[in-house]
Amino acid sequence: MIKVNSKVTLNMDYLRRLTEAQAVALEQTAEALHSEVQQEQVVPRDTGVLQGVNMFVDFSGSKDGTVSIVHSTPYARRLYYHPEYHFSTEENPNAKGHWFEDWEEGGKYEDFAIRMYEEIYRRLTGL
Repeated sequence: MIKVNSKVTLNMDYLRRLTEAQAVALEQTAEALHSEVQQEQVVPRDTGVLQGVNMFVDFSGSKDGTVSIVHSTPYARRLYYHPEYHFSTEENPNAKGHWFEDWEEGGKYEDFAIRMYEEIYRRLTGL
């Protein structure tokens, strides 16, 4: 019979910094996605309200692992869920309903958020 002893010492300060880096990386990833969506010009645009100041990242839940990109206009939901509308492409040539679909599972940029999060987290932590 082999007897084994081990001692584990946790570096709580380092673990706290890693945990804080998760929230920061999540926030920065959401900001990058927000910018990416605007640059791809997929949000319907008339006066610019829908993708301007009324489209923002809500960081209030970042410590719990949740961030949201919010449209605070009353008509955003209607436009998003009705892609059959004929959106003007004069201002944003790629305007459409379901404008986040390219970044969702199965979309052409589906790995954007994962790659961005990994890149930011590694930069913040040095891992």
